[in-house]
Amino acid sequence: MANKFRGAMPGGFNMNQMLKQAQQQMQALQQKQADLAKQEFTYSVGGSAVTITCNGEKVITGINIKPEIIDPEDPEMLSDLILTAVNGVLAQVDAENKKITAGIPGLDNLGKMF
Repeated sequence: MANKFRGAMPGGFNMNQMLKQAQQQMQALQQKQADLAKQEFTYSVGGSAVTITCNGEKVITGINIKPEIIDPEDPEMLSDLILTAVNGVLAQVDAENKKITAGIPGLDNLGKMF
């Protein structure tokens, strides 16, 4: 006997409606992520001595280092400033991405299914 599933199931559960809703949510997520990729994020440390810029895809697009902070006797300080700025700008992108995914119901539990 052929399966005559048409979407509605006992208890009001409609698989077709659920799949359609999931598809709409994925399209919304993809659009928001595309918009995020176009955004630019900037993070500065040391009174703007080091400024890092990246896009929403976490690609570093700019590094600005004020020449007066470059001390040949203390390269670790410059390394620390750069590291702090890179981590700061990437954290901004992560925070923005969390805002996007938080706006889509059920998305945060999706990873627990696998």
